[in-house]
Amino acid sequence: MKPPRDAAVAASSRWTDPDGYRSPAGSVHAWLRGTNQTVCGIPLSRAGLMRFPHIQWADVQPATGRDADRVQEVCPRCAAGMGARRDERPWRRVNPRP
Repeated sequence: MKPPRDAAVAASSRWTDPDGYRSPAGSVHAWLRGTNQTVCGIPLSRAGLMRFPHIQWADVQPATGRDADRVQEVCPRCAAGMGARRDERPWRRVNPRP
């Protein structure tokens, strides 16, 4: 099964920039339009997540996204569901065993 290509964003909070553009903040999840749950299976209404249908999933990635100014956490399960690879981990081995 291929990962979804066109996912929007659901977030735990929001902020408005000086131009009046509403952007996600806090914890972000991938959300497929037309469903009431995130890619990782969290129901939007019960978790209190806000929908951002005008923002793409790629735009909230902290490394490259333009709308990632106030994003604190990207859901790892949603990232995996959208096609992130395991070898993109931000860790490195400090003291390897002999």
